Amino acid sequence: MKITKTKIPDLLIVEPEVFYDQRGYFYESYNKKKFTLAGIGYEFMQDNQSMSKKNVLRGLHFQKPPFAQSKLVRVINGSVLDVAVDIRKKSSFYGKYVSIVLSEHNKLMFWIPQGFAHGFLSIEDDTIFSYKCTQTYNKNSEHTILWNDSNLNIDWELANPIVSEKDKKATCFKNFISPF
Repeated sequence: MKITKTKIPDLLIVEPEVFYDQRGYFYESYNKKKFTLAGIGYEFMQDNQSMSKKNVLRGLHFQKPPFAQSKLVRVINGSVLDVAVDIRKKSSFYGKYVSIVLSEHNKLMFWIPQGFAHGFLSIEDDTIFSYKCTQTYNKNSEHTILWNDSNLNIDWELANPIVSEKDKKATCFKNFISPF
């Protein structure tokens, strides 16, 4: 397993060791001991999976403390443009983002600690997105920042994605007061 820091050092790209042969492939998507040695030694409380059609955008979501979540995300089928925005008030990267393509082919995983808003754009039909969370879902703690906020200036590489009504009505970043 290879761990790479991004331009925001707390966001990590995890590249598993994949073993291929004539039958297909095998890799460990999670090994507590190896992840702990790599600095991702958290207990996961919930696994989630979603399926999205091409051009569906979900985000930018996070949960406020005390139900804040860290996430280990990956794609099982298809591909996404995955985005994490730093919403930690005291961070020198506040309001900055990192984006990465995660796909069934590259098998990369993305570690997103609490204090980041997260979203993704499905690049292919029937994309299956999986994420391990360090905290269970709590509806009263969920919050959404507007995915296309001009202050964040995220390059989603698509002008008109399919977005839920909830995500269309999200908080603008300039009006956002971070709980982190």
